[in-house]
Amino acid sequence: MATYKKKGYKPSDKKDQQQVDEIQSTTAEVFNTLDETASKSEQWIEKNSKLLFNSLIVIVVFVLGLLGYNKYISEPAELDAANQLAFPRKYFNDAAVAGSSIDSLLVLGLEGADGKYGFIDVAAKYSGTKSGNLANYYAGVSYLQLKEYAKAIEYLEQFNSDDELIGTVALGAIGDAFADIDQPEQALEYYIKAANKKDNAFTAPLFLQKAGFTAMELKKFGKAEALFTQIKEQYATSEQGKDADKYINAAKYAQ
Repeated sequence: MATYKKKGYKPSDKKDQQQVDEIQSTTAEVFNTLDETASKSEQWIEKNSKLLFNSLIVIVVFVLGLLGYNKYISEPAELDAANQLAFPRKYFNDAAVAGSSIDSLLVLGLEGADGKYGFIDVAAKYSGTKSGNLANYYAGVSYLQLKEYAKAIEYLEQFNSDDELIGTVALGAIGDAFADIDQPEQALEYYIKAANKKDNAFTAPLFLQKAGFTAMELKKFGKAEALFTQIKEQYATSEQGKDADKYINAAKYAQ
């Protein structure tokens, strides 16, 4: 049983005195250890104070730099890019409702005019901005309509978006480009990616049907049947769902 030295306490015999001496000795060792540890810590801090200070400065500079980048570089760049994108988008929108002049309007949108940037320039010069990313989409779709499929794929693959409509359409457009250059395997891959991008009753059944037709072309009739069946089971009320049974049967009989 431990013995604690109380105020005014005097050992009654040698045994008690020995216990008291041991406690005092142990306490002294603990305080000596604490003193040594504190001393070593102080020495280490003193020795490395310059390193610690420099590290702190680096952290502060990084944080301030990040805040400064967002305020003085990133935000102005986003605004500038959005302003630059407005010009070629006008030609792109005009091309959507134009007649015979559609190709020339698309080219103006891609290359720019009157000293203004086109989609190609915006994509290159503002690559780190939202508008720069969006310029890749417009450029890709423009090239697709101009039947320049390799360039369409190049720009559309650089575009990245979680948007339910435009992100899905971009993947489907890459599928269309591969289909038009007779690369059905790649087309099938992107049609399925587009169908799975977002679960909605508009784009999903559309690209599932394109995937099904492409699978039929590749003689992957089991795959085609599964894709058409997915349309029937999940999107029966869609435009594509109306003909799902017909295509399911076609795939079954072809096997």
